[in-house]
Amino acid sequence: MMHHNISSSSFNNAVEKLASLPGIGNKTALRLVLQLLNRDQQEIESFGNAFVNLSEQIQYCTTCYNISDSPTCSLCANPSRSNDVICVVENILDVIAIENTNQFLGKYHVLGGIISPMEGIGPKDIKIAELLERIALENPKEIIMALSTTMEGDATNFYIYKKLAHLAITVTTIARGVGIGDEIEYTDELTLGRSLLNRIPFENTLSLK
Repeated sequence: MMHHNISSSSFNNAVEKLASLPGIGNKTALRLVLQLLNRDQQEIESFGNAFVNLSEQIQYCTTCYNISDSPTCSLCANPSRSNDVICVVENILDVIAIENTNQFLGKYHVLGGIISPMEGIGPKDIKIAELLERIALENPKEIIMALSTTMEGDATNFYIYKKLAHLAITVTTIARGVGIGDEIEYTDELTLGRSLLNRIPFENTLSLK
């Protein structure tokens, strides 16, 4: 508990809550709360309400598991997006990164993690069964694996690829040079856009190993 020698428990409480977020230290939290204090009451209230609404109103799309305000997210509900291609990503940050490239007009599937034995995350802990069910239902032509180029990402790619081996479905992966950086969310839009367009058959990556 940090108390900053400030004689207001509600101020301290606000600072502590912000400081508990990753990447925000006590100094930053102090500065942010002071900033907020300079705003009028209505603004502070709407700031607080934004977080209350976050827990009360956000849902996960029942089709792709993207965050949504309704049972079906706006991307799945968009009739101009193709059902022929499903892009498999680890989390919502990756959906945002790919959407920012404006190069993808298919649908997504958010796994909500990747297989990581070190962290005790197995295939059953992420949305793989749901992906397989969805593929059987929607019969897409192509699955793009857009997971991070880490050991865990590769293991997850391979697991899903094996599960789809008996289907007449093209499995591709986005073509990223190793030097570009492992995490999709940190890849710049131009590079990510290009690697989406230049995707390669997943089995080609197996012969490189």
